[in-house]
Amino acid sequence: MCGIIGYTGPRACKGLILDGLERLEYRGYDSAGIVLLEDGALVRDRTVGKVADLRRLVGDNGSPATLGMGHTRWATHGGVFDRNAHPFLSNDGRIAVLMNGIVENYVDLRAEVVAGGHTLSSDTDTEALVHLLADAYEGDLVEAVRKVYPRLDGHFAFLALARDEPDRIVAARLAWPPLVVGKGDGEMYIASFLPAFLEQTRQVQHVEEGEIVDLRPDGARFWPIAGGPARERAVEEADATIEVAEKGGYETFMLKEIHEQPRAIADTIGERYRDGELHLDGIGLSDAELAEIDRVLIVGCGTALHAGLVGRYLIEEWAGVATEADVASEWRYRKAVFDPRTLVLAISQSGETADTLAAVQLARERGARVVAITNVMGSAVTRVADGVLYTRAGLEISVGSSKCFTAQIALMTLFALRLAQLRWRLEPARIAEIGRELERLPELVQRLLDDAAMHAKVEQLAREFSTHRFFLFLGRHIGLPICQEGALKLKELSYIPTDAYAAGEMKHGPIALLTDETPVVAVATDSHVYEKIVSNLQEVKARGAAVIAVVTEGNTNIHEHAQHVIEVPRTLPELEPILAVIPLQLLAYHIARELGLDIDKPRNLAKTVTVE
Repeated sequence: MCGIIGYTGPRACKGLILDGLERLEYRGYDSAGIVLLEDGALVRDRTVGKVADLRRLVGDNGSPATLGMGHTRWATHGGVFDRNAHPFLSNDGRIAVLMNGIVENYVDLRAEVVAGGHTLSSDTDTEALVHLLADAYEGDLVEAVRKVYPRLDGHFAFLALARDEPDRIVAARLAWPPLVVGKGDGEMYIASFLPAFLEQTRQVQHVEEGEIVDLRPDGARFWPIAGGPARERAVEEADATIEVAEKGGYETFMLKEIHEQPRAIADTIGERYRDGELHLDGIGLSDAELAEIDRVLIVGCGTALHAGLVGRYLIEEWAGVATEADVASEWRYRKAVFDPRTLVLAISQSGETADTLAAVQLARERGARVVAITNVMGSAVTRVADGVLYTRAGLEISVGSSKCFTAQIALMTLFALRLAQLRWRLEPARIAEIGRELERLPELVQRLLDDAAMHAKVEQLAREFSTHRFFLFLGRHIGLPICQEGALKLKELSYIPTDAYAAGEMKHGPIALLTDETPVVAVATDSHVYEKIVSNLQEVKARGAAVIAVVTEGNTNIHEHAQHVIEVPRTLPELEPILAVIPLQLLAYHIARELGLDIDKPRNLAKTVTVE
């Protein structure tokens, strides 16, 4: 949930660390801090606010430090105060620590270090760690970490410096918070995500769970926590470029990423459907095993869950397999019933989502097969699943997901189609028809994004409704999860309360909320439930609420039921969700823009949720 970076090498590193923190700031921006080894002392600066505030605090002085690390925080333990900002120093100033994640047994550890004579100045779990390391330190930081690590419960990644080891960073991780090492020319980086140092090097090494990493300027050594010889670790060439992490002329990352959706969808489909042939490698089950699956369980959180809900409709309709989709944080605490013929699909954009990872581990323990759907190669979920299907959306920086969502739906569509094919539930001609429309999707999305009239309509709606204090989203069948995603985007970006409901359920409560001040957003694209949702819109209109309808192009009668209409290109009804969500993404974006909000970094949110 937090962003961390460390550097050791020959160069003055203050600027490198601050630059890296800015690239990680989407992971947390409640506070920021930096610690440098200057003239034999660990010098720390930290402040509530963003990295820009930290830059102003530390100034432009030319620090000579060549060893240091920095942190940008998303608060978990302890409020947003300077005293809770990382890094933390031991009372004697010998050890510095910063962390991403949670130490769950921190209450006992804090009591222990206080009883041992240490003074605590924060409300955090991390501060206990720095004092434990100080007590264990006898001149070798790796050995101190090795002694303390087994006493920590939770999920975390941390970096540590020792005042008396002037060129060394020691790191460790447990469970899913990520760490990646960057190898330069006589210098080394370590961070929670590679954009932190991608401008300096593309040579990377991944840190495994349960490892201690010993970084010196000439390289990294990877030690198993239980002892024994250092492990070899291949150096890989990162396939991302720093340009990907830039805005590319757009005013925000989110707007850039919305416009990158045609490429993300095209890359995700790629060779998986080409020239009438469907190939979906990486599932981790043989065709025979997949054909024998009689139940699918989809788990995810937030936007990923909404993509899974779309997939549920497709799997049931095309493959005839009983399917449910559940919130990972709820499912993991249920006594769920399943057997070896149940397949669990775990969807996580980052591959590091704590609740989804816990659900995967539980499913594996109970004997289910698990296939992960993620955007990040080498992420934690890829190491615990039987198989992995990668979306190919590229790096997504904005906290509000856009291109990863539509890429997830595209991949779920391919999976549903493959399952239907193996179970002989669809005729070859029908599979070919769906495949052809899948290949057209990137073109249709691009056409929609190039539609000046659509953009003008959405911007006009944003101006008209940005001051309204409640929105209701209504959908039926496959349009319902698109409404849920549209409502989530509006909540995330604009902080306006919204609700998304199955349109048929409106009469069972939400209709009481309707007034002439209530905008109602409906997904009413062509489908077998179109007439049903039109009937619901008539009920809405009769209560004086303004209706904004997303419909399939060419629909001429919808104007009788909706004051505002946004058309999307025509495709198969099962594929319309990818098109229908785009105006909803843009509506949320422009309402937030009208309100003058920070679109890429909504308050209280972080891109990767690595805590429960």
